[in-house]
Amino acid sequence: MRKISIIGMPMDLGQMRRGVDMGPSAIRYAGVVERLQTLFDVIDDQGDIAIGRPEVKIDPESNLRNLELVAEKSGLLAEEVDNIISTGAFPLVLGGDHSIAIGTLAGVAKHYKKLGVIWYDAHGDLNTAETSPSGNIHGMPLAVSIGEGHELLTNIGGFTPKVLPENIVIIGARCLDDGEKKLIKEHGIKVYTMHEVDRLGMARVMEETIGYLKERTDGVHLSLDLDGLDPTDAPGVGTPVTGGISYRESHLAMEMLAESDIITSAEFVEVNPILDEKNKTAIAAVALMASLFGDKLL
Repeated sequence: MRKISIIGMPMDLGQMRRGVDMGPSAIRYAGVVERLQTLFDVIDDQGDIAIGRPEVKIDPESNLRNLELVAEKSGLLAEEVDNIISTGAFPLVLGGDHSIAIGTLAGVAKHYKKLGVIWYDAHGDLNTAETSPSGNIHGMPLAVSIGEGHELLTNIGGFTPKVLPENIVIIGARCLDDGEKKLIKEHGIKVYTMHEVDRLGMARVMEETIGYLKERTDGVHLSLDLDGLDPTDAPGVGTPVTGGISYRESHLAMEMLAESDIITSAEFVEVNPILDEKNKTAIAAVALMASLFGDKLL
């Protein structure tokens, strides 16, 4: 029996542009529950984790924005994801800014000895307090998950790291800070930039990614930032970067992941309806989810 549980994480504490907290609502409005009902035997929308409207605070020591609040809310998400997996359901998390991945991965990693991660994103999200130009935690979740960063974040769930660098594949990168490039080289993280996507083609990129992760992991988490897509296809994101992955290439990627049957948890993040065009980005997110879970034309 195929079971999926949806949890919304309407958090915008990891960055400065308001509106991304409405991402889960936009995705639901785009019909995510109705679209996935035909693909699962049981679908349970558990609603949203309560974030509230806390005052923005800058940590005086680290200069990180909303450090304690992000840590607190990430801990709540980790518990929810942990519980969902314990029931035998597939956890699907709706964001929210990409800092929510800190909590998602903390909950998922408890259930796998060799967790793999596909980071589908224009950015590496491998900054730390020392390398971040902005202090925004949504640029740090992957670093945090490999044990690099503030201990309030790296120790969520009571253990670190959540994932080993050699079990990560970044797809679609086209905006990396100097500190992130250094970390990628130091840890040997596998990255397919847009250069590789263009040169090899998405089919080859996904074949290599699936083969690479199948060999070394016992579960794979997909963390899909909608800014991985080109802004023409997904305009409603906080940090758009031109020259991204196309809508059709993204569908192919999701279809190939569905065929491979390696994805054990997923999150779709950074949908910002305030910056969107007629909910276009949330609609794209729902369509990609359907492909990920096996929806086919014929």
